[in-house]
Amino acid sequence: MHPIARISNSRSEAIDDFWGDMISTITLLPHMPEEAFNGIEDFSHLEIIYYFDKVEPDTIIYSGRPRGNPAYPDVGILGQRKKDRPNRIGLCTVELIAHKGRSIEVKYLDAIDGTPVLDIKPVFREYGIKSEIRQPAWVADLMKDYW
Repeated sequence: MHPIARISNSRSEAIDDFWGDMISTITLLPHMPEEAFNGIEDFSHLEIIYYFDKVEPDTIIYSGRPRGNPAYPDVGILGQRKKDRPNRIGLCTVELIAHKGRSIEVKYLDAIDGTPVLDIKPVFREYGIKSEIRQPAWVADLMKDYW
């Protein structure tokens, strides 16, 4: 796998909260033709698949309490969205603000400046959730200041 784009924004550290006002620019890398973005402005939301390249392999975990909070249960890495994952892959649904040539501007992306992008997919309503979302109570507490 090779990155197709890079993220630019003002966040240089992977801090857990307050991502809501962050506007990020995603710019295609030189090997990607500008035409790869043709028609993207017709979509309101995109899925960004990116690589946590700053996560050191020796910090990867397989279970633990989210954010180390003793009030939260000990859950496996596949039951949380922590960055210290086995393949260091991130996924975020973002709002598309603008498309300008080789770049797009997005909101609600929780990735730091310089992060490599592996893929971008438009959100299709037909791929949306078909049933009610269920999640444990600790998730709402963890996410209260995230955006």
